[in-house]
Amino acid sequence: MSEDTFFQRTKRKTITFFKRLLLILVLALLAFLAFAYWGTVESGVIAGRVLKISEKGLLFKTYEGRLSLESSNRAGSLSETFDFSVAGKDSLVIHTLQEAALNSERVNLHYSKHYMKFFWRGESKYFATQAEFNTD
Repeated sequence: MSEDTFFQRTKRKTITFFKRLLLILVLALLAFLAFAYWGTVESGVIAGRVLKISEKGLLFKTYEGRLSLESSNRAGSLSETFDFSVAGKDSLVIHTLQEAALNSERVNLHYSKHYMKFFWRGESKYFATQAEFNTD
């Protein structure tokens, strides 16, 4: 048997080092993407009237909506909008929002904000998780 030369040992150790480094980088990237995909920055409830709820997209169909937030003060009334997305699997939320938009009723929209937006999930970082009619 012949012994490995210095260059063969160095080459083998270098290849092993770069394989481990590549594995660590891939795992770190996957952990970051998982955190960005499922992690939430904030969650809360917002009230307003549903201006629109529509299905959009060519390849990836997403539901996008806009809520009108009406507030009044001494100077008059202010109108602000809140754009959000709805996951396609949340059919009850979509149905409630469509019904509220058709009847021009106020809703309480429970939402969560994610760290990043992904093109197959929706156009917004804000996702409606629950919708209920406002009884006030």
